[in-house]
Amino acid sequence: YSLNEYQFLGQVYEPILQYDYLLRPYKLIPLTAATMPEVHYYDKGGQEIISPENGEVAQSFYTIHIKSGILYQPHPAFAKDTTGRPRYVNLSSDFLDENNISRLADFKYTGTRELTVDDYIYQIKRLANPLVNSPIYGLMSEHIIGFHEFGASLPAVKGFLDLRQYPLAGLRKIDDYTFQISIKGLYPQFMFWLEMPFFSPVPWEVDRFYHEPDMDDKNLSFGWYPVGTGPFMLSENNPNSHMILDKNPNYRGDFLPTSGSIDDQQKGYLKNQGKRLPLIDKAVYTLEKESIPRWNKFLQGYYDSSGISADSFDKAIQITTLGTAALTPDMQAKGMRLTQMSEPSIFYLGFNMLDNVVGGKSERARNLRQAISIAVNFDEDIAIFFNGRGEAAQGPIPPGIFGFREGKEGINPYVYTWEGNAPKRRSIEDAKALMKKAGYPNGRDPATGHALILHYDVHATGGPDDKSQLNWMQKQFARIGIALDIRATHYNRFQEKIRSGNAQIYSWSWSADYPDPENFLFLLYGGNSMVLHGGENSANYTNPVYDQLFNEMKKRPNDEERQKLIDKMVDLLRHDAPWVWGIHNESLTLTQQWLSPVKTSTMSLSTLKYIDVDVQKRNILRNAWNQPILW
Repeated sequence: YSLNEYQFLGQVYEPILQYDYLLRPYKLIPLTAATMPEVHYYDKGGQEIISPENGEVAQSFYTIHIKSGILYQPHPAFAKDTTGRPRYVNLSSDFLDENNISRLADFKYTGTRELTVDDYIYQIKRLANPLVNSPIYGLMSEHIIGFHEFGASLPAVKGFLDLRQYPLAGLRKIDDYTFQISIKGLYPQFMFWLEMPFFSPVPWEVDRFYHEPDMDDKNLSFGWYPVGTGPFMLSENNPNSHMILDKNPNYRGDFLPTSGSIDDQQKGYLKNQGKRLPLIDKAVYTLEKESIPRWNKFLQGYYDSSGISADSFDKAIQITTLGTAALTPDMQAKGMRLTQMSEPSIFYLGFNMLDNVVGGKSERARNLRQAISIAVNFDEDIAIFFNGRGEAAQGPIPPGIFGFREGKEGINPYVYTWEGNAPKRRSIEDAKALMKKAGYPNGRDPATGHALILHYDVHATGGPDDKSQLNWMQKQFARIGIALDIRATHYNRFQEKIRSGNAQIYSWSWSADYPDPENFLFLLYGGNSMVLHGGENSANYTNPVYDQLFNEMKKRPNDEERQKLIDKMVDLLRHDAPWVWGIHNESLTLTQQWLSPVKTSTMSLSTLKYIDVDVQKRNILRNAWNQPILW
């Protein structure tokens, strides 16, 4: 459930639905599904409800038909011998060492088979298996009928557990290409979930294969080698050096759309219309630990696309008299293409509400959190580290998502006032007054007589930008007398600390999975507490009033009543301050002229299949840009 992982998952796995590549606003369309799911609603008496908004829905039934003839990528789990039996089953404990197998490519034989609905059913059962530790276990337990009961009924075994042998009440197979999911009550957002990697197919044979002896010791697992029906397969996985996606030779006939808007045509998004996907054979992702060498290699033509760091901003971007971003003459001379996108996302500072200093529901802790919210000046952060790209968040919902409020009615009154025609950040004196109310006058801890020490966990990239950003954060806390102890770790370790509740204050971010306010408001729903329930509420915030409003809000369409519910929820969050709301950022991306234009999507990262590369042009320009200078 991390953005860096989605870059790969989106190319390998195929859920049931996808977002239309060209259409905006975003629209869900079939991916492996033959048609859009059929939804029927029933009341408690079993009578069908034609207009769900006018009746009390007890159950919703989603009937899903998938396409025939879809094949999995080649994989040893599907390999069979001459008698038709699986080759790699019941392996001896020393099989891998005897055959010098340390990676998936070392297996001599591979095979494939057709996708059926059994694979989708198997994956949904995996989501319910407590041993899998799915981050949406708590959420789906509230919606899919029998989901929680299924998980509770499974035996706790260490080895392979064949989930086909255990029925889940909310799933019904109709035939090999049709199945049904039963949902409690009305939950219209469930259709969005059918586009996410959680609802991708998982073959039981691969699950069994990865449970063979010593597989984990060799990193032979779903986490290292995902198996899907998508356009690419992860053939090499060395995250300390490089990762390689190769074209799936079994990928079905899928083609770039042949129709789009006039704007799509003019911007070149239909350049390869009608061509078979994917358009490239391989994608290589290389780890660069520092931003300056990565930028220089991009300018030399060794990378096809690049973000723009603060160090490189002035070299790449000039701000026009209208305040818009444009390419510098040097970038224009290289034929670069600039893509600017406001992302439906939020970068925030989170408090662990289970912590006995910054957490809890006491006035003392709330005043402390609000003082920090004023002191950490994200307006300044945007100006220094983001070159003015983005806006300070006033709550959890970003612009472009229903529920977001603009102007005076949209500000966080605990951090801002409204003066003239613009928000104004409250003074540091206001923050110091709150520190005094919290029992920490001038930031002093009465228990020690010294500055209050708070611990800040952050995932560091190891690049040169880290030090300046962390120094800036320390200075923000020092403005109200707090000594900030920085604990920077690699991302995997950081995630583990947050999951186990071993953090006090931390920085994280969230990008929209689907265009609905629920996808942001559920991050603070009590039932999704990361420590208590394994969900995505990393702050472990609980408020019964908020939870009740959330359950009312998520069932409603985007109407005035839903907006009122959202306003009440956001007011509660601003008052309790489980987050310092942070930044809604804008991204700038540069691509080389030899890459075909690709329409960006804020909802999906499954766009690699649409990219085309003019290899001949790349080779010519790369050679021209890297001639030796003779003295």
